[in-house]
Amino acid sequence: MRWAEVDFLSRTWTVPEARMKAGKAHRVALSSAAISLLERLPREGEYVFPGERSARLSHATLNKLLRRMGKDFTPHGMRATFATWGREETTAQREVIEQALAHAIGGSTERAYARGDGLEKRRVLMEQWGQYLEHGPVTAQVVQLRA
Repeated sequence: MRWAEVDFLSRTWTVPEARMKAGKAHRVALSSAAISLLERLPREGEYVFPGERSARLSHATLNKLLRRMGKDFTPHGMRATFATWGREETTAQREVIEQALAHAIGGSTERAYARGDGLEKRRVLMEQWGQYLEHGPVTAQVVQLRA
């Protein structure tokens, strides 16, 4: 993630096509939690998360960090967690979840007719995800009423 790719006004991160598998730019709706985190980070250099020995944080370094923290998952596993959470804990459409992960949806004909990227629907989903990450799952609140 590069600072120049983050638009704080529109609360969007745009990953350029050169770094996407499909060769198409991908817009990421940034939740309030993500924006808050980004606003607190120092802006030193091109990369949002710089590495110690190189300009950017590598996949190997991130995996090593997670192991050191005692976490038994990988960055790609986090994507699977998001997809599972989205399907089981939200009312988001499957397509919205898949778009958030920059996955191709449907066959070639369906994709040819799908012109939008569902950013505003994804924005709602990402806000829910940010809340989940910050506060955990929503639990029911029971209020006792007097007889």
